[in-house]
Amino acid sequence: MSKPKGFEKPAGVRDYLPHVVDKLRRIEHRVLECMGSWGYRQIITPSMEYYDTVGVASSTSDKKLFKLLNNRGTTLVLRSDMTAPIARVVSSLLKEEKLPLRLSYHANVFRAIEEEAGREAEFFQTGVELVGDDSPEADAEVVALAIASLKAAGVQSFKIAMGHVGFLNGLFEEIVPGQKELQEELKEVLLKRDYVGYREKIDALPLEDDKKERMSAILRLRGGKEICSKAEQLSASREARSSMNHLCSVWEVLEAYGVSQHVLIDLTMIGDFSYYTGMTFEGYAAELGSPVCSGGRYDKLLKQFGKDVHATGFALKTNRIVDGVRGIRVEQPLPVLIEYTKEHRAEALSRAGELRSEGRIVVTRLMARDDDRYNQAIEMGEQGSNYAVSMLQGKYEKVYTYSNSI
Repeated sequence: MSKPKGFEKPAGVRDYLPHVVDKLRRIEHRVLECMGSWGYRQIITPSMEYYDTVGVASSTSDKKLFKLLNNRGTTLVLRSDMTAPIARVVSSLLKEEKLPLRLSYHANVFRAIEEEAGREAEFFQTGVELVGDDSPEADAEVVALAIASLKAAGVQSFKIAMGHVGFLNGLFEEIVPGQKELQEELKEVLLKRDYVGYREKIDALPLEDDKKERMSAILRLRGGKEICSKAEQLSASREARSSMNHLCSVWEVLEAYGVSQHVLIDLTMIGDFSYYTGMTFEGYAAELGSPVCSGGRYDKLLKQFGKDVHATGFALKTNRIVDGVRGIRVEQPLPVLIEYTKEHRAEALSRAGELRSEGRIVVTRLMARDDDRYNQAIEMGEQGSNYAVSMLQGKYEKVYTYSNSI
């Protein structure tokens, strides 16, 4: 392998130029402010965690974790999501806090990738975790907050697809009982949105036509509240029916929030993390084909850290919003330029400080005596004022020049 050139960087990471950072920070600020208005307090966790704790608890596959050794030979990982680190904090530093807990975050996360175009090894997430409430109200709250957060981020046209892990678990166990490997294969195909492949797998099973039809019917169950009654006809499983009752209760709360027009029920939605145990959802913007947010219920994760409580949450995929959504436009105000000669340095820098305290952006510049701008300042100077004003179109709002009076 050849040595990387001085300007090269590893695959999957990127440089953020000033205009992109301006947009990223604006989105971060607006979204966290929105989350704060719903009672969510911001938390920051380390970029590095122990592999044997957060690394193992994470749903990210082992081969996608960035691992490193500290000077004691202990294996560490770069965090691959924020849910597992927050579960660690809730189970330790916040274990005495009264439940439910509402926490928010904005952070970079890391996942090792194949060197493919468009895939990112480091990216930003902005999200929340609601810990200690297993009700439909809690699940509806995070969905409604996800909708509010997308709007705050400038995403104007989007849909939230909402499903429930328990419905598929109940349906599959009823029709192909005990065949866990097959059930996982079917879920994997659905996760990839390979509906043709799913039908092919169903057709190849040694099942009665009625059972095949029931397993295939979930592909057609996408819509509003009417899906609740239709889903009941597919499975008599207690788990499947309980899951649908929960999901439909969530829908009723979303109606009360006045946001159900942004949501559709999709029973193929199972989420891409293995720790999801209940309601899951993904949000899609009109401009993008990939999700801009995802979330769901994970009631067993905190038990791995010694605190057996329910939890639900979501994360915005902030990078995708920055790159692919045109909703927020950041117009950076033009700076003021203050030029000065050595003799008027203190006066000029004092004026720069005054303008900055007023919220203005100020750039300062020392002029040399052979500088054309210096000579121009002498020509434009006003007796007794020690500065002259001019305009540099497009680059500065104003130019203040402090020089010798004439």
